[in-house]
Amino acid sequence: MNIPANLKFTKDHEWIRIEGDEAYIGITEFACSELGDIVFVEVETVSETLPRETTFGSIEAVKTVSDLFLPVSAEILLFNDALENAPELINKDPYGEGWIIKIKVSDAAELDELLDAQAYAELIG
Repeated sequence: MNIPANLKFTKDHEWIRIEGDEAYIGITEFACSELGDIVFVEVETVSETLPRETTFGSIEAVKTVSDLFLPVSAEILLFNDALENAPELINKDPYGEGWIIKIKVSDAAELDELLDAQAYAELIG
């Protein structure tokens, strides 16, 4: 299972890649394996500022529909438009082209509460 060391993770299987005061968010390879083939992603919160652990969208797979949770308080800047026509990018490249949203972090201190790669690896066993 690929767990990149440069990312932070949540117990809900989202990842976050920090780039200054902005960041990209997606779901982990583990989440992809649990969900199966992803067929649709919905994010209707672009331009909203939300507290951490708030639902920012949903992801639909062949097996189920799951909510997507914000790892930190943030303003949602951008949805990855490529996912509208190719949601399978999340399965193919969850940590790269399969990113879901770009955010502006509201409280950088919240990042310290997220899991590093080793802690996430222990979580998923």
